[in-house]
Amino acid sequence: MAPLAVLAAGGTGGHVFPAEALAAELSGRGFRLALITDRRGGGFGGALADLETHHIRAGGIAGKRFTARIESVFELGLGMLQARSLLAKLKPDAVIGFGGYASVPTMMAATWAGLATAIHEQNGVLGRANRLLATRVRRIATSIDGTQMIPDAAKSKVRLTGMPVRPAILAARDTAYAEITDKGPLNLLVTGGSQGARVLSDVVPAALAALNDNLKKRLTVTQQCRAEDLDRVGKIYDGAGIKADLKSFFDDVPQRLAAAHLVIARAGASSVAEMTAVGRPSILVPLPHAIDNHQFVNAQAVDEAGAGWLMAEDVFTAERLAGRLASLFENPRHLSHAATAAKRIGRPDAAHALADLVAEMIPNGHSGEGRQAA
Repeated sequence: MAPLAVLAAGGTGGHVFPAEALAAELSGRGFRLALITDRRGGGFGGALADLETHHIRAGGIAGKRFTARIESVFELGLGMLQARSLLAKLKPDAVIGFGGYASVPTMMAATWAGLATAIHEQNGVLGRANRLLATRVRRIATSIDGTQMIPDAAKSKVRLTGMPVRPAILAARDTAYAEITDKGPLNLLVTGGSQGARVLSDVVPAALAALNDNLKKRLTVTQQCRAEDLDRVGKIYDGAGIKADLKSFFDDVPQRLAAAHLVIARAGASSVAEMTAVGRPSILVPLPHAIDNHQFVNAQAVDEAGAGWLMAEDVFTAERLAGRLASLFENPRHLSHAATAAKRIGRPDAAHALADLVAEMIPNGHSGEGRQAA
Protein backbone atom coordinates (compact mmCIF):
# COMPACT_ATOMS: atom_id res chain seq x y z
CA MET A 1 0.00 0.00 0.00
CA ALA A 2 1.19 3.52 -0.78
CA PRO A 3 2.46 5.49 2.22
CA LEU A 4 0.18 7.92 4.02
CA ALA A 5 1.34 11.46 4.80
CA VAL A 6 -0.70 13.57 7.20
CA LEU A 7 -0.46 17.35 6.83
CA ALA A 8 -1.11 19.59 9.85
CA ALA A 9 -2.02 23.09 8.69
CA GLY A 10 -4.61 25.81 9.10
CA GLY A 11 -5.15 29.50 9.62
CA THR A 12 -3.80 32.03 7.11
CA GLY A 13 -2.60 31.41 3.57
CA GLY A 14 1.00 31.54 4.75
CA HIS A 15 0.51 28.20 6.47
CA VAL A 16 -1.96 26.68 4.01
CA PHE A 17 -0.36 27.44 0.62
CA PRO A 18 2.86 25.46 1.25
CA ALA A 19 0.75 22.54 2.49
CA GLU A 20 -1.22 22.72 -0.75
CA ALA A 21 1.99 22.71 -2.80
CA LEU A 22 3.40 19.72 -0.92
CA ALA A 23 0.10 17.85 -1.27
CA ALA A 24 0.22 18.28 -5.03
CA GLU A 25 3.81 17.00 -5.18
CA LEU A 26 3.24 14.01 -2.89
CA SER A 27 0.03 13.08 -4.69
CA GLY A 28 1.96 13.00 -7.95
CA ARG A 29 4.40 10.59 -6.33
CA GLY A 30 1.65 8.18 -5.32
CA PHE A 31 1.29 9.09 -1.66
CA ARG A 32 -2.02 8.88 0.15
CA LEU A 33 -2.81 12.10 1.98
CA ALA A 34 -4.91 13.42 4.86
CA LEU A 35 -5.24 16.88 6.38
CA ILE A 36 -5.74 17.70 10.05
CA THR A 37 -6.73 21.30 10.72
CA ASP A 38 -8.50 23.36 13.35
CA ARG A 39 -12.14 24.37 13.37
CA ARG A 40 -11.44 27.45 11.26
CA GLY A 41 -10.15 25.22 8.47
CA GLY A 42 -12.39 24.56 5.54
CA GLY A 43 -12.96 25.65 1.99
CA PHE A 44 -9.38 24.88 1.03
CA GLY A 45 -8.65 24.91 -2.68
CA GLY A 46 -6.19 23.30 -5.03
CA ALA A 47 -4.61 20.03 -3.98
CA LEU A 48 -6.18 20.29 -0.50
CA ALA A 49 -9.76 20.47 -1.74
CA ASP A 50 -10.27 16.73 -2.15
CA LEU A 51 -8.19 15.50 0.77
CA GLU A 52 -9.61 13.47 3.62
CA THR A 53 -9.92 16.27 6.18
CA HIS A 54 -10.28 16.07 9.96
CA HIS A 55 -11.02 18.98 12.32
CA ILE A 56 -9.70 19.22 15.86
CA ARG A 57 -9.61 21.80 18.63
CA ALA A 58 -6.69 24.22 18.84
CA GLY A 59 -5.99 27.50 20.59
CA GLY A 60 -3.31 30.14 20.29
CA ILE A 61 -1.79 31.46 23.49
CA ALA A 62 0.51 34.36 22.60
CA GLY A 63 -0.66 37.86 23.51
CA LYS A 64 -3.93 36.93 25.22
CA ARG A 65 -5.28 37.93 28.62
CA PHE A 66 -4.81 35.37 31.39
CA THR A 67 -8.31 33.87 31.30
CA ALA A 68 -8.16 33.51 27.52
CA ARG A 69 -4.81 31.77 27.84
CA ILE A 70 -6.33 29.24 30.24
CA GLU A 71 -9.11 28.58 27.74
CA SER A 72 -6.56 28.18 24.95
CA VAL A 73 -4.51 25.69 26.96
CA PHE A 74 -7.71 23.72 27.53
CA GLU A 75 -8.45 23.81 23.78
CA LEU A 76 -4.90 22.71 23.04
CA GLY A 77 -5.21 19.78 25.42
CA LEU A 78 -8.47 18.65 23.85
CA GLY A 79 -6.91 19.00 20.40
CA MET A 80 -3.99 16.78 21.39
CA LEU A 81 -6.36 14.06 22.60
CA GLN A 82 -8.35 14.30 19.38
CA ALA A 83 -5.19 14.21 17.27
CA ARG A 84 -3.83 11.24 19.20
CA SER A 85 -7.02 9.29 18.52
CA LEU A 86 -7.02 10.27 14.84
CA LEU A 87 -3.40 9.30 14.30
CA ALA A 88 -3.98 5.93 15.97
CA LYS A 89 -6.72 5.25 13.42
CA LEU A 90 -4.94 6.68 10.38
CA LYS A 91 -1.54 5.08 11.11
CA PRO A 92 0.39 7.57 8.95
CA ASP A 93 3.91 6.97 7.69
CA ALA A 94 4.83 10.64 8.16
CA VAL A 95 3.29 13.77 9.69
CA ILE A 96 4.28 17.23 8.46
CA GLY A 97 3.37 20.49 10.21
CA PHE A 98 3.34 23.96 8.71
CA GLY A 99 3.46 26.18 11.78
CA GLY A 100 0.75 28.19 13.46
CA TYR A 101 -1.16 27.05 16.49
CA ALA A 102 -3.46 24.88 14.32
CA SER A 103 -0.57 22.48 13.75
CA VAL A 104 0.55 22.09 17.38
CA PRO A 105 -1.89 19.46 18.72
CA THR A 106 -1.29 17.13 15.78
CA MET A 107 2.47 17.51 15.82
CA MET A 108 2.71 17.02 19.59
CA ALA A 109 0.57 13.88 19.36
CA ALA A 110 2.67 12.60 16.46
CA THR A 111 5.95 13.04 18.33
CA TRP A 112 4.54 11.31 21.41
CA ALA A 113 3.50 8.39 19.19
CA GLY A 114 7.03 8.10 17.79
CA LEU A 115 5.93 8.82 14.21
CA ALA A 116 8.19 10.26 11.53
CA THR A 117 7.69 14.02 11.83
CA ALA A 118 8.85 17.19 10.13
CA ILE A 119 7.95 20.86 10.37
CA HIS A 120 8.24 23.48 7.67
CA GLU A 121 9.06 27.10 8.53
CA GLN A 122 7.95 29.67 5.98
CA ASN A 123 9.62 32.77 7.43
CA GLY A 124 13.14 33.91 8.18
CA VAL A 125 12.44 33.52 11.91
CA LEU A 126 11.28 30.21 13.37
CA GLY A 127 7.72 30.80 14.56
CA ARG A 128 6.57 30.18 18.12
CA ALA A 129 4.66 27.01 17.29
CA ASN A 130 7.61 25.59 15.40
CA ARG A 131 10.01 26.58 18.19
CA LEU A 132 7.87 24.57 20.58
CA LEU A 133 8.16 21.56 18.26
CA ALA A 134 11.73 21.96 17.00
CA THR A 135 13.49 19.70 19.50
CA ARG A 136 10.75 17.06 19.27
CA VAL A 137 10.43 16.48 15.52
CA ARG A 138 12.90 14.58 13.33
CA ARG A 139 13.39 17.15 10.58
CA ILE A 140 13.08 20.92 10.17
CA ALA A 141 12.64 22.34 6.67
CA THR A 142 13.36 26.05 6.20
CA SER A 143 12.51 28.51 3.44
CA ILE A 144 15.33 31.01 3.96
CA ASP A 145 19.01 30.34 4.50
CA GLY A 146 20.05 31.33 8.01
CA THR A 147 16.58 31.14 9.56
CA GLN A 148 16.75 32.70 13.02
CA MET A 149 15.71 31.37 16.47
CA ILE A 150 16.33 27.71 15.77
CA PRO A 151 17.33 26.08 19.10
CA ASP A 152 20.95 24.91 19.15
CA ALA A 153 19.81 21.38 19.98
CA ALA A 154 17.73 21.29 16.79
CA LYS A 155 20.15 22.80 14.27
CA SER A 156 21.40 19.42 13.08
CA LYS A 157 17.86 18.63 11.88
CA VAL A 158 17.63 21.61 9.55
CA ARG A 159 17.47 21.39 5.77
CA LEU A 160 16.93 24.35 3.44
CA THR A 161 14.14 23.38 1.04
CA GLY A 162 12.70 26.75 0.15
CA MET A 163 9.06 27.80 0.36
CA PRO A 164 6.76 25.56 -1.70
CA VAL A 165 4.41 27.50 -3.97
CA ARG A 166 1.20 26.42 -5.63
CA PRO A 167 1.34 24.72 -9.05
CA ALA A 168 -0.48 27.68 -10.62
CA ILE A 169 2.34 29.97 -9.47
CA LEU A 170 4.96 27.66 -10.97
CA ALA A 171 3.08 27.77 -14.27
CA ALA A 172 3.24 31.59 -14.19
CA ARG A 173 7.04 31.38 -13.89
CA ASP A 174 7.17 30.58 -17.61
CA THR A 175 5.81 34.05 -18.43
CA ALA A 176 8.72 36.36 -19.24
CA TYR A 177 8.95 39.76 -17.56
CA ALA A 178 7.33 42.24 -19.95
CA GLU A 179 9.62 44.96 -21.27
CA ILE A 180 8.66 48.49 -20.23
CA THR A 181 8.74 50.92 -23.15
CA ASP A 182 8.63 54.72 -23.08
CA LYS A 183 4.91 54.92 -23.81
CA GLY A 184 3.88 51.38 -22.96
CA PRO A 185 1.65 50.17 -20.15
CA LEU A 186 2.71 49.95 -16.52
CA ASN A 187 1.03 47.11 -14.65
CA LEU A 188 1.01 47.42 -10.87
CA LEU A 189 -0.22 44.71 -8.50
CA VAL A 190 -1.01 45.70 -4.90
CA THR A 191 -1.83 42.99 -2.41
CA GLY A 192 -2.06 42.87 1.36
CA GLY A 193 -1.99 39.10 1.67
CA SER A 194 -4.84 36.85 2.71
CA GLN A 195 -6.01 39.32 5.40
CA GLY A 196 -5.66 42.56 3.46
CA ALA A 197 -3.76 45.65 4.60
CA ARG A 198 -5.38 49.01 5.25
CA VAL A 199 -2.11 50.92 5.01
CA LEU A 200 -1.80 49.97 1.35
CA SER A 201 -5.29 51.35 0.69
CA ASP A 202 -4.36 54.54 2.54
CA VAL A 203 -1.00 55.20 0.90
CA VAL A 204 -0.84 53.63 -2.57
CA PRO A 205 -3.80 55.43 -4.23
CA ALA A 206 -2.63 58.81 -2.92
CA ALA A 207 0.91 58.14 -4.15
CA LEU A 208 -0.24 57.12 -7.62
CA ALA A 209 -2.54 60.14 -7.85
CA ALA A 210 0.52 62.35 -7.24
CA LEU A 211 2.41 61.00 -10.28
CA ASN A 212 2.62 63.03 -13.48
CA ASP A 213 -0.17 62.69 -16.04
CA ASN A 214 1.97 60.70 -18.48
CA LEU A 215 2.63 57.97 -15.91
CA LYS A 216 -0.97 57.95 -14.68
CA LYS A 217 -2.28 57.40 -18.23
CA ARG A 218 -0.03 54.37 -18.63
CA LEU A 219 -0.92 52.76 -15.31
CA THR A 220 -3.21 49.79 -14.79
CA VAL A 221 -3.61 48.93 -11.12
CA THR A 222 -4.83 45.65 -9.69
CA GLN A 223 -5.37 46.11 -5.96
CA GLN A 224 -6.66 43.84 -3.23
CA CYS A 225 -8.52 45.93 -0.66
CA ARG A 226 -10.54 45.16 2.40
CA ALA A 227 -14.25 45.27 1.55
CA GLU A 228 -14.79 48.42 3.61
CA ASP A 229 -12.05 50.24 1.65
CA LEU A 230 -13.23 49.48 -1.89
CA ASP A 231 -15.44 52.54 -2.41
CA ARG A 232 -13.04 55.17 -1.10
CA VAL A 233 -10.05 53.70 -2.94
CA GLY A 234 -12.06 53.49 -6.16
CA LYS A 235 -13.01 57.17 -5.91
CA ILE A 236 -9.36 58.20 -5.59
CA TYR A 237 -8.37 56.26 -8.69
CA ASP A 238 -11.37 57.54 -10.65
CA GLY A 239 -10.54 61.12 -9.69
CA ALA A 240 -6.94 60.66 -10.81
CA GLY A 241 -7.91 59.05 -14.11
CA ILE A 242 -6.10 55.81 -13.25
CA LYS A 243 -7.42 52.49 -14.52
CA ALA A 244 -7.91 50.19 -11.55
CA ASP A 245 -9.42 46.79 -10.82
CA LEU A 246 -10.26 46.57 -7.11
CA LYS A 247 -11.51 43.52 -5.24
CA SER A 248 -11.28 42.08 -1.76
CA PHE A 249 -10.18 38.76 -3.26
CA PHE A 250 -8.73 37.71 -6.61
CA ASP A 251 -8.94 34.07 -7.66
CA ASP A 252 -6.48 34.56 -10.54
CA VAL A 253 -3.49 35.95 -8.65
CA PRO A 254 -0.93 33.83 -10.58
CA GLN A 255 -2.01 35.39 -13.89
CA ARG A 256 -2.06 38.90 -12.48
CA LEU A 257 1.34 38.37 -10.89
CA ALA A 258 2.74 37.20 -14.22
CA ALA A 259 1.44 40.37 -15.91
CA ALA A 260 2.81 42.76 -13.25
CA HIS A 261 5.78 45.04 -13.77
CA LEU A 262 5.92 45.76 -10.03
CA VAL A 263 4.22 44.44 -6.91
CA ILE A 264 3.55 46.40 -3.72
CA ALA A 265 2.79 44.05 -0.85
CA ARG A 266 3.25 42.99 2.72
CA ALA A 267 6.19 40.65 3.29
CA GLY A 268 4.43 37.47 4.31
CA ALA A 269 6.29 34.30 3.42
CA SER A 270 3.83 33.11 0.78
CA SER A 271 3.74 36.49 -0.96
CA VAL A 272 7.53 36.73 -1.07
CA ALA A 273 7.90 33.14 -2.28
CA GLU A 274 5.36 33.63 -5.06
CA MET A 275 6.90 36.90 -6.26
CA THR A 276 10.39 35.42 -6.38
CA ALA A 277 9.24 32.15 -7.94
CA VAL A 278 7.66 34.08 -10.82
CA GLY A 279 10.44 36.67 -10.88
CA ARG A 280 8.67 39.95 -10.19
CA PRO A 281 10.21 42.98 -8.44
CA SER A 282 8.48 44.30 -5.36
CA ILE A 283 8.19 47.08 -2.84
CA LEU A 284 7.64 45.32 0.48
CA VAL A 285 6.02 46.92 3.52
CA PRO A 286 6.50 44.53 6.46
CA LEU A 287 3.72 44.20 8.99
CA PRO A 288 5.23 46.15 11.91
CA HIS A 289 3.57 44.13 14.65
CA ALA A 290 4.25 40.66 13.24
CA ILE A 291 5.42 38.20 15.89
CA ASP A 292 9.24 38.18 16.09
CA ASN A 293 9.29 40.82 13.31
CA HIS A 294 9.48 37.96 10.81
CA GLN A 295 8.10 40.02 7.91
CA PHE A 296 10.97 42.47 8.23
CA VAL A 297 13.44 39.59 7.97
CA ASN A 298 11.62 38.29 4.87
CA ALA A 299 11.68 41.71 3.22
CA GLN A 300 15.30 42.31 4.16
CA ALA A 301 16.33 39.13 2.33
CA VAL A 302 14.62 40.38 -0.84
CA ASP A 303 16.11 43.86 -0.53
CA GLU A 304 19.63 42.56 0.05
CA ALA A 305 19.35 40.30 -3.00
CA GLY A 306 18.47 43.28 -5.20
CA ALA A 307 15.07 41.73 -5.93
CA GLY A 308 13.01 44.54 -4.43
CA TRP A 309 12.88 47.42 -2.00
CA LEU A 310 12.01 47.37 1.70
CA MET A 311 9.94 50.29 2.97
CA ALA A 312 9.19 50.20 6.69
CA GLU A 313 5.64 51.27 7.50
CA ASP A 314 6.78 54.31 9.50
CA VAL A 315 8.34 55.79 6.33
CA PHE A 316 5.73 54.42 3.93
CA THR A 317 4.05 57.72 3.07
CA ALA A 318 2.33 58.81 -0.12
CA GLU A 319 5.06 61.37 -0.79
CA ARG A 320 7.94 58.91 -0.38
CA LEU A 321 6.20 56.17 -2.31
CA ALA A 322 5.37 58.53 -5.17
CA GLY A 323 9.03 59.51 -5.40
CA ARG A 324 10.14 55.88 -5.42
CA LEU A 325 7.59 54.90 -8.07
CA ALA A 326 8.38 57.84 -10.33
CA SER A 327 12.08 56.96 -10.21
CA LEU A 328 11.44 53.29 -11.01
CA PHE A 329 8.92 53.90 -13.79
CA GLU A 330 11.15 56.50 -15.43
CA ASN A 331 14.22 54.23 -15.12
CA PRO A 332 12.71 50.81 -15.91
CA ARG A 333 16.09 49.10 -16.13
CA HIS A 334 16.05 49.06 -12.30
CA LEU A 335 12.81 47.08 -12.41
CA SER A 336 14.09 44.62 -14.99
CA HIS A 337 17.29 44.06 -13.00
CA ALA A 338 15.24 43.44 -9.86
CA ALA A 339 13.00 41.02 -11.77
CA THR A 340 16.06 39.03 -12.80
CA ALA A 341 17.33 38.99 -9.21
CA ALA A 342 13.93 37.91 -7.91
CA LYS A 343 13.81 34.96 -10.26
CA ARG A 344 17.36 34.04 -9.31
CA ILE A 345 16.52 33.72 -5.61
CA GLY A 346 13.17 32.01 -6.19
CA ARG A 347 12.95 28.31 -5.35
CA PRO A 348 10.65 26.64 -7.90
CA ASP A 349 11.91 23.24 -6.73
CA ALA A 350 10.89 23.78 -3.09
CA ALA A 351 7.89 21.43 -3.12
CA HIS A 352 10.05 18.73 -4.72
CA ALA A 353 12.79 19.22 -2.12
CA LEU A 354 10.31 19.07 0.76
CA ALA A 355 8.71 15.93 -0.69
CA ASP A 356 12.17 14.34 -0.88
CA LEU A 357 12.66 15.08 2.82
CA VAL A 358 9.32 13.43 3.63
CA ALA A 359 10.12 10.35 1.55
CA GLU A 360 13.49 9.94 3.25
CA MET A 361 11.86 9.73 6.70
CA ILE A 362 9.70 6.72 5.88
CA PRO A 363 11.00 3.40 7.29
CA ASN A 364 12.15 0.87 4.68
CA GLY A 365 12.21 3.62 2.12
CA HIS A 366 9.80 4.88 -0.48
CA SER A 367 11.04 5.96 -3.84
CA GLY A 368 9.04 9.15 -3.80
CA GLU A 369 8.11 8.38 -7.38
CA GLY A 370 4.84 6.58 -6.83
CA ARG A 371 6.10 3.09 -6.00
CA GLN A 372 7.59 1.28 -3.06
CA ALA A 373 11.36 1.03 -3.06
CA ALA A 374 12.73 -2.46 -3.53
